[in-house]
Amino acid sequence: MRRRHDLVVIGMGSCGIVAAEFAARLGLRVAVVERSRIGGDCLWTGCVPSKALIASARAADTIRHADRYGLKAAEPEIDLAQVWARIRTVQQSIARTDDDPERIAALGIDVMFGSAEVTSPTTVLVDGVRSIETRFVLVSTGSHPAVPRIVGLEACGYLTSENLFEVTDPPRSIVVVGGGPIGTELSQAFARLGIVTTLVQRADRLLPIEEPVLVERLERRLQRDGVRLLLGAEPVSARRLAGRVHLATVGTHEVTVEADAVLVAAGRVANTGGLGLERLGIEVGEQGIVTDPTGKTAVPTVYAAGDVTGGYRFTHAAAHDGVKAVRNMFFPGHDPSEPPIPWCIFTDPELAHVGLTVAEAERRHGRDVEVWRRDLSGDDRPRADAATDGSIVLVTAKGRLVGAQLLSPRAGELVQELVMAIRSGMRLSELGGIVHAYPTYATPIARLAADAAFDRARRYRWLMRPGRVLRSSRTTST
Repeated sequence: MRRRHDLVVIGMGSCGIVAAEFAARLGLRVAVVERSRIGGDCLWTGCVPSKALIASARAADTIRHADRYGLKAAEPEIDLAQVWARIRTVQQSIARTDDDPERIAALGIDVMFGSAEVTSPTTVLVDGVRSIETRFVLVSTGSHPAVPRIVGLEACGYLTSENLFEVTDPPRSIVVVGGGPIGTELSQAFARLGIVTTLVQRADRLLPIEEPVLVERLERRLQRDGVRLLLGAEPVSARRLAGRVHLATVGTHEVTVEADAVLVAAGRVANTGGLGLERLGIEVGEQGIVTDPTGKTAVPTVYAAGDVTGGYRFTHAAAHDGVKAVRNMFFPGHDPSEPPIPWCIFTDPELAHVGLTVAEAERRHGRDVEVWRRDLSGDDRPRADAATDGSIVLVTAKGRLVGAQLLSPRAGELVQELVMAIRSGMRLSELGGIVHAYPTYATPIARLAADAAFDRARRYRWLMRPGRVLRSSRTTST
């Protein structure tokens, strides 16, 4: 008779892989079920291929504008098929190492491929034939691209992140529908690689949840890179004529855009179908599986984490959620407070975010809010690198850092110290006491923190008036 598992993980993307490995290292008996390829969205359709594409696009842009560095500029010779082939090489390299099923199995994890259904609070059925008994179930099935209702789009054919990187003959012109992180990143990369690119966004600006002043600068940068922006434009119909797609829009821009292909990047939808959750009384809402703050569903032995719950749809957030769920299953009663979750949009320059925006902070903290801004054009490293097109925005409430938005090269790395500062309740002036290496892109953060420290010192300058002796500064001579 087979021994019951401690945990069955359904879905082996970023969330499932980290959760399963964590549980296995705790000495628990773990089984995982994956219906497609281990690695999920991050490896096959998201982070890895998009960043490989962006790297190629950045190289092309550097060649094209080499005169910024005192070198001869030239128009790069771009073979799109080779660029796409490199993307697949990077994916396969990771699939053979980090996301190799044999590596995962070597940790003592039972790896199974097939479709999973939760048939009872402690039973998972694989492909309708194999039943697995378990103490807990973790659903981490991720999400898939949302497709807006556009008349004729289905008949025309379209790309999403799920098939974009599998094409062998990339389009020479493209219409991107959706101005969120995916659409914005890819549009800039396409244009830099010589693909004629139009970005159609229903809202009146890109990236609606980001700091408006930084988004405006980024929009201008995309336009300089060759992206045609149609903001406030609603795509309503599509048709294919002579092998090309004609996408009609209404709103601020009532135009028809012609291109080789359409890429839909209009958000994500949780993968909840076929899991049998509703039959167990588990609520599945519009955003995904409903859980409490610990990751637990209405059935105490069934947890859900990652994209499938509709929270922050980022690889690192999903991995954190997976570990948290396992911890709560087997070590309940921990501190329920959540760390601030950063994210980064990998345009050039990058746009990173943690905590509250200015508007959010003002709604929550009112007059206690101060906003600290610094443009990159006043700092030495951006000048040396010909990368001054950016800005830092730090938000404090009663002096403590509550939010940060950075439009800067390497913003994804820079934001990490601000995550720690917010997590620890640090005053911005205290951050000024940390010595930062020079010259780096962190210098603008250090200077804003120093400004806050100087401002705080000025408030106490009355202590420095002539003739006043502070107790703490007294010395005794003998």
